[in-house]
Amino acid sequence: MAEVKVKKETNLSDPVEVENRIKELCHQFPQGITDQVIQNDMPHLEPQQRAMAINKLLSLGQLDLLRNSAGLLYRLKDSQSTSKMKGSDNQEKLVYQIIEDAGNKGIWSRDIRFKSNLPLTEINKILKNLESKKLIKAVKSVAASKKKVYMLYNLQPDRSVTGGAWYSDQDFESEFVEVLNQQCFKFLQSKAEAARDNKQSPMVQRNSSFATSHEVWKYICELGISKVDLSMDDIETILNTLIYDGKVEMTVIAAKEGTVGSVDGQMKLYRGVNTIIQPTGLVKTPCGLCPVFDDCHEGGEISPSNCIYMSEWLDF
Repeated sequence: MAEVKVKKETNLSDPVEVENRIKELCHQFPQGITDQVIQNDMPHLEPQQRAMAINKLLSLGQLDLLRNSAGLLYRLKDSQSTSKMKGSDNQEKLVYQIIEDAGNKGIWSRDIRFKSNLPLTEINKILKNLESKKLIKAVKSVAASKKKVYMLYNLQPDRSVTGGAWYSDQDFESEFVEVLNQQCFKFLQSKAEAARDNKQSPMVQRNSSFATSHEVWKYICELGISKVDLSMDDIETILNTLIYDGKVEMTVIAAKEGTVGSVDGQMKLYRGVNTIIQPTGLVKTPCGLCPVFDDCHEGGEISPSNCIYMSEWLDF
């Protein structure tokens, strides 16, 4: 006969048992629990008893108090963050927790104010204090150069914050991108020329003219033209711009698992192409390449009279 497990009833008259049950609930829900979760688990627990147990756990530094759209949220405190925040008051711990939750994308002081419900002057004071302790750092975001986001001191900022390899001190490195464009296209052109020189069948020549993004990445790394470490994604971004310019075409093939450059059993291949005939004058106009051409009409949200691309083309 199978053993039947019976849930042990919490002795509501014992504050220690209530506190232990709340911690068990926090273990079951690592993202945090609300008062409603506690109430559903212990429906006969008086609100005053619940508040006393929670306040006891907060004062002992065993719980974190957070705020979300649903209200207050209680989460089991991480032992490492507890040691870091030793000696800090509850407001400082709350701000630190909000910044920690933001991860490597960081968070603006305005959002910290909204989540913590603290005055801006108090938040600025706490932020300066945490920065002086080297617990957090301020990072300028390329999305808004005059604003700073805050994240934990030991985190590497996300690409969406720094702009990745294409930005230096919040400035877009257009010359660097252009050099990479030229070198990637040069590599693909040389591979296509080598394929044509083999004097094999047209299909074999075409297939041998393709290169993987890993091959292009390796070539760029060996050139040593980049002061920053470029990833495969960076190179594929450059190759995509060449595709948009009509200089490169891409195809996707099946690949064995573990093959260098493959993702989910697929691999992208690129080859340089030369246009057989020059495009007509109409195609060279912004209208000939515009992806929202069908939505463009006078008086609409997209119209010829307010088209910045048309204005730039006419000025040229």
